[in-house]
Amino acid sequence: MDVRWPQGAGLGFRRELLPELEAGVPAGVDFFELAPENWAGVGGRSARQLRAFTERYPFVCHGLSLSLGGGLPLDLDLLERIRAFMACHGITGYTEHLAWTGDATGQLYELLPLPCTGEAVRWVAARIRQAQDVLGLRIAIENASRYVAPPGAEMDEAAFIRAVVEEADCLFHLDVNNIVVNAHNFGFDPLAFLHDLPLERACYVHVAGHHREADGLRIDTHGADVIDEVWRLLEAAYAQAGVLPTCLERDFDFPPLTALGAEVAQIARLQARAGLAVAA
Repeated sequence: MDVRWPQGAGLGFRRELLPELEAGVPAGVDFFELAPENWAGVGGRSARQLRAFTERYPFVCHGLSLSLGGGLPLDLDLLERIRAFMACHGITGYTEHLAWTGDATGQLYELLPLPCTGEAVRWVAARIRQAQDVLGLRIAIENASRYVAPPGAEMDEAAFIRAVVEEADCLFHLDVNNIVVNAHNFGFDPLAFLHDLPLERACYVHVAGHHREADGLRIDTHGADVIDEVWRLLEAAYAQAGVLPTCLERDFDFPPLTALGAEVAQIARLQARAGLAVAA
């Protein structure tokens, strides 16, 4: 299947936003993103509401629970449901986290980091290739936020991400907020980290807000406004990788839709500025 990524600036599609979205989508929203696990197989009114939007706007699927780095076999039934859901709604772009999210007890509802080792590269890359075979398309993997560094690292995180992407022959989903969160938590330079990522394979971008604890720990909540540091890193990403489709994530503590629309409009302004810089 040919992967067609949307253009411009997008917004996460959440049920909490549906009443306002049905009343009117902000003018600057070019596409939406959803978690297929939350919508595949849903019927009735919710299915009709979703169809009304997928018939008018491009959508991207962003998975939450495939656990590409986990030790259990991939959930092939889930992948088949996602493939059918994407075909039903004409969606061709799918991304997932470079993390593991479950074990024998079930879903842990956390994005847990992988050890940066050659063995982990080969393990997760094989699982990405398997997922791509089932879905019939190249997927994009996202750099995840993390709060611990597994021991035994043989390479740094950016090199690990690059090695996985190259071994799996997949695409890269860049999350600039996650870089900022991790940079504060682990004390590295976010611009240098950005430069070392496989931006030549980047196809899609996330921006979001995060929470700062009293002790300085940053937590990737998607429940706050995007901060200036993240906007600046997004500009730097466009300068290095070109203007890519970029989605605003917001998962709770939703402000009025007009406020989210203003943040999506900020994405569009940065994209336009970066486009002008390239043209000059």
